[in-house]
Amino acid sequence: MKIVVCVKQVAVLGDEVEFTDDARDVDPDYLDCALNEWDSYATEEALRIREQLGSEGDEVILVSVGDAQVEDALRRCLAMGADRAIRVDFAASADPVTIARLLVPVVQRESPDLVFCGVQSSDSVQAATGTALAELLGLARVAVVTKVELADGNAIVNRELEGGLVDVVDVELPALLTIQTGINQPRYANLRAIKQAEQHELGVVEPAVDGEPAHHVRRMFSPPRGEGAEILTGGTAEVAQRIADLVRERLR
Repeated sequence: MKIVVCVKQVAVLGDEVEFTDDARDVDPDYLDCALNEWDSYATEEALRIREQLGSEGDEVILVSVGDAQVEDALRRCLAMGADRAIRVDFAASADPVTIARLLVPVVQRESPDLVFCGVQSSDSVQAATGTALAELLGLARVAVVTKVELADGNAIVNRELEGGLVDVVDVELPALLTIQTGINQPRYANLRAIKQAEQHELGVVEPAVDGEPAHHVRRMFSPPRGEGAEILTGGTAEVAQRIADLVRERLR
């Protein structure tokens, strides 16, 4: 069993925020970095499956997109017990679809039985990378997974729905699952494992695509304090039209 886990090092905002001179990003001096919480659960679930199978040749491979800074997140997951880590060397910030396009060639080369992604990242909160990656890879995909069991070449998974409902899905492998927090309790790495992870050689590959973004940031700003919320009334079409008008007004 080979499991690829896509992980991300996310930006964490402090109490104060300043924007860059071009107003298109947050000043890095006001950001901290950390492993995305959802990805720690995805890594732990992959490790547990590998341990349950206990077969020779089972692997958990980490993949991430970014510059050298993301190696801290990869090494944290290596300290948890992952076998290998690969970084796609891409320095620019990117949207979820671009990230998925950059991940595709690396994941394809590994030919995994399972691909795990966190449901979303805490910095962008779009929950789109896993879905886009599954589509580009042509894999079956189940989102917001809270339990995974393997049986006869399939994965039987619980999928979280609204209102506390659970959908049980039987999906044929290979497949991509986006993992929800709470599926397990991620392990803490001991000091020895952390030291070993620091010496672990990481694979670094060049982007196989140009990384042209699917969207462009025009401007970031702190919204001015207004007089309060506007309550939209009327039918669905009327509310949708009013929202569209408001967006157009703000973009002028």
